[in-house]
Amino acid sequence: MATIVPFRALRPVPNAAERVAAVPYDVVNAGEARALAAGNPLSFLHVSRAEIDLPAAADPYADEVYAKAAENFTRLRTQAPLIVEQAPTLYVYRLQMGAHVQTGLAGCFSLDEYDADAIKKHERTRRDKEDDRTRHILELRAQTGPVFLTYRASAAVDEVVARTVAAPALFDFAAVDGVPSVRDRDGALDVEYDETIIGENKLVEISRTHQGEVATPATLAHPTSNTGMGPTR
Repeated sequence: MATIVPFRALRPVPNAAERVAAVPYDVVNAGEARALAAGNPLSFLHVSRAEIDLPAAADPYADEVYAKAAENFTRLRTQAPLIVEQAPTLYVYRLQMGAHVQTGLAGCFSLDEYDADAIKKHERTRRDKEDDRTRHILELRAQTGPVFLTYRASAAVDEVVARTVAAPALFDFAAVDGVPSVRDRDGALDVEYDETIIGENKLVEISRTHQGEVATPATLAHPTSNTGMGPTR
């Protein structure tokens, strides 16, 4: 049984979402991140790649980078602004490039299942990358990097997703990372959460293993903290 649960997301207000949205931190180098975020103080790259706001020679693992990330995160929460969802929610997340469309769910998964290999990992990760993201989580007190999982097709999930995407989207915008015609679409599920929605499916990790690996040590460091983001026990 795979456990997936709703969460109280920390998210931008709809009219700021396009400016806050950013590529994953690890698909661009510092120079590329700096160029993408240029002229946009709300870009989340100022949080996920905070070294872009320091001299170009800055060590990306230096203390001042994590301090800058926390400073930028606090500023972003006020300036965007970012708000905490009123009720725990699952989201439908859709990307489109040309004629190709991918749709999935955004929610929390179980760290206990991840640590017990009930969620199958797809790769080994580098310790320096794990330590970096662990410290980033601890400095921000927030899990800001998604882990991508897959599951066997489920008619129950498909039915809920189809009904949700037919309604007006919470966010709907074209990305600015150079990929043509990419649209992000988030919409809160309009049904009461059903714990059996995934049923007997197993979750399998397909990308961003290090974000999953760092969640447990970060949770152990702050066992009573709940930011409303990321994996859960």
